[in-house]
Amino acid sequence: MIKIICVGKIKEKFYTEAIKEYLKRLSKYTKVEIIEVPDQVNANTDIILEKEKQLILNRIQDKDYVITLEIEGKPLTSVEFSKMIENTLIKNSNITFIIGGSYGLHDEIKSISNYHLSFSTMTFPHQLFRVILLEQIYRAYKIINNESYHK
Repeated sequence: MIKIICVGKIKEKFYTEAIKEYLKRLSKYTKVEIIEVPDQVNANTDIILEKEKQLILNRIQDKDYVITLEIEGKPLTSVEFSKMIENTLIKNSNITFIIGGSYGLHDEIKSISNYHLSFSTMTFPHQLFRVILLEQIYRAYKIINNESYHK
């Protein structure tokens, strides 16, 4: 099973439609659960990160293999990403991806991460990144199953 814990809600309909489409495609291969935790509002970034940390930690289970999405993480090709997913699911029943909020992730969340993954050194809107992550997970399953996928 794949879990995606994200800070914030999807507001634009076109993102919602894209997410629904990839969830439908992925249902052939695995169960995907998206867990949204609310954005926090405060003038102090440390307080925001602390509150988001608690909300995220409440949704992580001991059996989860945690992958944090971080600019500082390790970049992978799509083939390497598919191998990582395949090998991880051999030993773990759940992979949990964590997408932080506007200020990133609290250091404590990063410290419990089993894998620090970077898709780019660029910054993406969180709503768009959710679509990108789902597309790459879908692509990974197509690669794992030796199925063609447009390039």
